[in-house]
Parts: sequence; structure tokens; C-alpha cells
Amino acid sequence: MSATGLEVFDKTLQTTNIWLDEIMADHGPDRRLAWHMLGAVLRTLRDWLQIELAANLGAELPLLVRGAYYDRYRPRDLPTSSRS
Repeated sequence: MSATGLEVFDKTLQTTNIWLDEIMADHGPDRRLAWHMLGAVLRTLRDWLQIELAANLGAELPLLVRGAYYDRYRPRDLPTSSRS
């Protein structure tokens, strides 16, 4: 039986837990810290990428992680200069 009753939520929870377990294997057993680390890295990457590339990356993320990725994202407030 599924944990939530909806396959899409079960899948995103499973994938997110796998990612968090991998972070915890390298950085210690604190799950909350692993979640914050994942979010910080993804948001930093998102802000450095061009808007189109950031959207493409976001589309590939699990649903739960995608929410953290887009949290407080304001593409119109990003610098307009391109990075190389």
C-alpha cells in the first residue's frame, strides 16, 4: 500500500529521500541539514543559470524538490548580464 495514496506523491517522496540519504552519507545524519543543503545548492545553481536553463533544470526535478527550487524565485529581479 502507498504511503500517501497518490503515486505522484509517493514517487517524489521516494526520490527526495534517496537524494537526502546520499547527502547525509557524506555530511552527517541530520536530515534537516541535508534538506537545507540541497535547497541552498539548487537555489544557487538556479540563480547562476540563464532563465531558460534554470527552467529546464526545474522541470527535471522531483515535485517536492521543485517546490524548494522555485521558492522565492523572481527571474525579473536577476541581473541581466550574462555569465560565462
